[in-house]
Amino acid sequence: MTRLSHSILGALLSSFVVCSTARSAAAQLPVQPATAATAAPRPTLRTARKTAAIRLDGRLDEPLWATADSIADFVQLEPVQGGLPTGRTVVRVLTNADEVVIGIRADDPEPSRIVAFARERDASLNNEDHFKVVVDTYRDGRSGYVFAVNANGARYDALVSNQGESENANWDAVWDAAATRTATGWSAEFVIPVQSLQFATGLSTWGFNVQRRIQRHLENIRWASPIRDIKITQTSRAGELTDLPAFNLGTGLSVRPSVTGGSGVPAPQAPRRDERDLSFDITQAIGANTLASLTVNTDFAETEVDSRRTNLTRFPIVFPEKRTFFLQGADIFDFGSGTGDDMRAFFSRRIGLLNGNEVPIRGGLKVTGRGNGANVGALVLRTGDMSGRAFAEGTSPPGTEATLGVLRYKQNVLRESAIGVLAAFGDPLERANSWTAGVDAVYQTSRFRGNKNLVAAAWAMQTNREGLAGERSAFDARLAYPNDIWDLGLTFKRLGDGFDPSLGFVPRPAAQIIQLTANYIPRPRRRIMGMRVRQMVNEFQPRVVTDLNGTWESYRLFFAPINWRLESGDRFEFNFNPTGERLVAPFAIAPGVAIPAGSYHWHRFRLEGGLAPKRRFSGQLTWWFGPFYTGYLDEVILTSAWKPSPLINFEFNMTRNIGRLAQGNFTQDLYGTRMRVNVSPNLQFNSYAQYDNQSDTFGANTRLRWTFSPLGDLFVVYNHNLRHDIDPETGRPYATSALSDPTRRLDPRWGFASNQLLVKVQYAFRY
Repeated sequence: MTRLSHSILGALLSSFVVCSTARSAAAQLPVQPATAATAAPRPTLRTARKTAAIRLDGRLDEPLWATADSIADFVQLEPVQGGLPTGRTVVRVLTNADEVVIGIRADDPEPSRIVAFARERDASLNNEDHFKVVVDTYRDGRSGYVFAVNANGARYDALVSNQGESENANWDAVWDAAATRTATGWSAEFVIPVQSLQFATGLSTWGFNVQRRIQRHLENIRWASPIRDIKITQTSRAGELTDLPAFNLGTGLSVRPSVTGGSGVPAPQAPRRDERDLSFDITQAIGANTLASLTVNTDFAETEVDSRRTNLTRFPIVFPEKRTFFLQGADIFDFGSGTGDDMRAFFSRRIGLLNGNEVPIRGGLKVTGRGNGANVGALVLRTGDMSGRAFAEGTSPPGTEATLGVLRYKQNVLRESAIGVLAAFGDPLERANSWTAGVDAVYQTSRFRGNKNLVAAAWAMQTNREGLAGERSAFDARLAYPNDIWDLGLTFKRLGDGFDPSLGFVPRPAAQIIQLTANYIPRPRRRIMGMRVRQMVNEFQPRVVTDLNGTWESYRLFFAPINWRLESGDRFEFNFNPTGERLVAPFAIAPGVAIPAGSYHWHRFRLEGGLAPKRRFSGQLTWWFGPFYTGYLDEVILTSAWKPSPLINFEFNMTRNIGRLAQGNFTQDLYGTRMRVNVSPNLQFNSYAQYDNQSDTFGANTRLRWTFSPLGDLFVVYNHNLRHDIDPETGRPYATSALSDPTRRLDPRWGFASNQLLVKVQYAFRY
């Protein structure tokens, strides 16, 4: 196994070096439009000068719009590649030294059937009528910004991530938009201040692409590269936005102070604790393509709580980063291609969070920039001393302050490829001599065999820290063919038994992982069993995990012979999954239920059905069933949404695991419900309540966000938690009462656990 892995890695790296050497001259040149001999030229849109004020109401009724150049030659991707759109779409762009203004007219022959439920900021608009714009401000074909709006004016923004493979939707920028319904459909206006972007200096042309979704037909239409194999985030295949002016960044300085005040009781019978904090986030543009950010006494009061999850494995699961400071420029710090959750070289949740508890960040500095094909990022932070502060049961706070940092450099090569290095230092618990260093390379093209995607990637890392022993290195090699009809891939990872980066995430060290993906995704042109099927996703994904000596530890064959999406948007799926686990030590899957060491083999099944999200009531029901270790397990998962109007939406999710094993029975319950009240895209009320019977706690997180200016926000956040294991006589948790008087009979009841009310105001001053 080890020799084979080294051979794969060596072959990939050798191929990469040969390709890089053969085309080294091309690597130094900016991306140029393809010639007619190889592909159609890039479409272009000329910007017009914004010489008068535009009222942001989505109506496009100012005279400037009528005189601006426009594009209307959109082509259908779905349901018919190359087909004619259902409705005409027209896009115009105005610019001046300070901002980019985009105007959209989206005609629809049936305006009353436009699907638009969301009205809040950062809504997921994929399942609604919406318009998406992608801007490549460096013209490097790898990075970019995503902006989207629906017919209600709900806004969405994201960073192009992973060389165009995905979007980082947690990123937020200062911008504004408005939309309105018309007699012929809907229209919208975007205003994007140039101070919200980073871009290469001296360019009069940016990469630019636009895509529209018509949800009731599950229809996508696009301007540039209307090909199913190409994602809109693949900016190497974007069109061009030309005639850009010389933008004025001013001094490039932005100062955003925030004031937070609040009060709460952190535990039963604890005294009330009042909080008052003043924090600053300062950014300075160093030219147009580099941004330095300073944070002082960083506050994350407005960040939404994590959704709870059940976990039937013996390994930790990953939660996404939601904190604004870490999301700005986050794409630069991405390391490796297709690493998934097996390894994250830099995982920012290691900073300021420890075992679910907040650790104060005293200050930090971040620098991100791009230029001449180079992508550079540096981050250093100082966390506070947590001695003497209450932490959750079973955890211990760090006793000293810690300095933590990461450095990233990535160089673009060829047309769409890159090679880079990453280094991190410091440890949240201040363990000595902590560092991690690695190199990654990716060869990527969207022109394989004409218009197909091909990816060949590899990375290698080494880590060190006081107390680490064994093999402290890891590496990965990946080959992928991610396309519309055939999605193929092969990945091999080796993670040493001592590979535990302090600022990374490795849930399963001491492992070799082989994963194959072979998905066939046809679009039948006739009815199947009397149904109009839009797409059939036939999935075959085996995964094998061995120890470092090649002895198997886990395997799983994910096989989905039926995964059909109907023309209505409804879907259903059937899976068959042979699975095996070899436990070298007992595994406690639930309180009082431990599975002995040994080898186990079983096969699981899944039935799943979903109602199309275009409906006012939509949802998905999943039932996993079949053998599990020494018995049987039923896992029922329900997610649903009721959207009676754009003003108010409701969501409900539930997971129920019922295990019947030789070692004992267990039931895991998890319930969550969310209510959204969206008065406008700038004023939202959101309440999220969760309960699970493992912690036996109920928690509610309620947030009000008022964006009173594109530069300013008011947040009011209230958290309230209840515990079911409260002793009614003492008001303390059972375990504590039992220790003080083990002879007394206890009668559990719901009782107070904690609460907190926080108010935060922030405003950015730009110069």
